[in-house]
Amino acid sequence: MMFLDQAKIHLRSGWGGDGCVAFRREKFLEFGGPDGGDGGRGGHIFFEAVPGLNTLIDFRYRQHFRAGRGHHGMGGNRTGAAGADLVIPVPVGTQVLADDEARTLLLDLVVAKERVLFLRGGDGGKGNAHFRSATNRAPRQAQKGFPGKEMSVWLRLKLLADVGLVGLPNAGKSSFLNAVTRANAKVGAYGFTTLKPQLGVARSRGREFVLADIPGLIAGAAEGAGIGTRFLGHVERCRCLLHLVDVMSPHPTADWRTVRHELSRYGAGLEAKPEIVLLTKCDLATPARVRQIAGHLARVTGQPPLPVSSLTGLGLETALDRVASELRLEPQAGAAIWSPA
Repeated sequence: MMFLDQAKIHLRSGWGGDGCVAFRREKFLEFGGPDGGDGGRGGHIFFEAVPGLNTLIDFRYRQHFRAGRGHHGMGGNRTGAAGADLVIPVPVGTQVLADDEARTLLLDLVVAKERVLFLRGGDGGKGNAHFRSATNRAPRQAQKGFPGKEMSVWLRLKLLADVGLVGLPNAGKSSFLNAVTRANAKVGAYGFTTLKPQLGVARSRGREFVLADIPGLIAGAAEGAGIGTRFLGHVERCRCLLHLVDVMSPHPTADWRTVRHELSRYGAGLEAKPEIVLLTKCDLATPARVRQIAGHLARVTGQPPLPVSSLTGLGLETALDRVASELRLEPQAGAAIWSPA
């Protein structure tokens, strides 16, 4: 299935039904009076977070969504039926953004099965029975139904994961994910093997946590170099970062600084998240080189990096234990912030 993490859609809630002009006419009832019913309200539009979805690909093929129109009122003081509501299913972690220059955040769906009213349908018009008065015994006017709300919005998916894997291209992120989870991410000996985020579930110390493999960053990613920082939105919700550094790189400390600089340029609090540094591909280096590079990184990062090898399994359990210790607090559920129009 193709991965799509943003899409633009157009929404329109239902119009209200028109009120009815009618008079009660029955045998032996000489002055029946007005009995036109009200129109039904238009359908509302809801967003619902569905656990089984993990991409916005459905919105590539359908961009327009309309709720049902309310039915018109009828004689006998019968109110028209309400228009059919429209529920739009989206993956957990989807944000709804306004179609403006600032992309204002309207809604953040981070709780599974959460359903939020987004656009209200228009009210139904009043029938002529509402206009009866002492001076107007037979009104012949009724209200038209009120229009629904119309809006274009952007949907942006931010995957929900406990840990985000970051690093330069070919630093071993996908190999690490495959080694500690049942994920089957593509691995290749060339840069940008990973072109879309990958998720995997790891287990340590009796609890499970989700890891997200993010496509690699390069210098200038904040200006759009490589594949830019588009996918960094998926680690905004992560509670800690696993920063992978290739031990065989000519300049490991410079690699670490490059990624940290791009995280800082991106913002959104990524540079302030707890970070665990892993020194990858240690099966390819001599023990002396591993100790040397680890010492350099410890002085630069302020913490001793953990040597790991996805091929031999070296240090993987230690790395997962460290992550489990960092994730000792339960994540906090977000809240909807949109007030329906």
